[in-house]
Amino acid sequence: MNTKIYKRVLSLTGDLMTAAQEQNQKRFDGYYSELKKLCEENENTDKDHPVQWETLADFTDDLALAITIYEQALVKAEAINSKDFCSSIGFSIASLKVELGDKTGAIAHLEKAKISCNKIIDKELKAEIHNLLEELKSS
Repeated sequence: MNTKIYKRVLSLTGDLMTAAQEQNQKRFDGYYSELKKLCEENENTDKDHPVQWETLADFTDDLALAITIYEQALVKAEAINSKDFCSSIGFSIASLKVELGDKTGAIAHLEKAKISCNKIIDKELKAEIHNLLEELKSS
């Protein structure tokens, strides 16, 4: 990933978090628009990367829209064969699908995320994927 873009995404993430903590919707919306613009400008270029789309989805309040953005990020993660991003994005999609009452969709994404997470270092994410999948399958 382009270091300049990664630093910009990281900076915007901090700005979004601060605006959210301060409950400053106007500032939040401004930073969100900047991040969305960055994603759109880089889309389908050599600067396009799942991290910017995943971050955009993370800060999207509309759950259905967030899933759509996460799915876009997942396509990009699969294209670069990033097991870390495939795992985290798949888990995020599944979590939102649970919130929306789509148990079948959540399980499908968790099963794919579980395969991806076999090759990652993040033990906490692996456990979260495994635990949510087991919980959904047993309920």
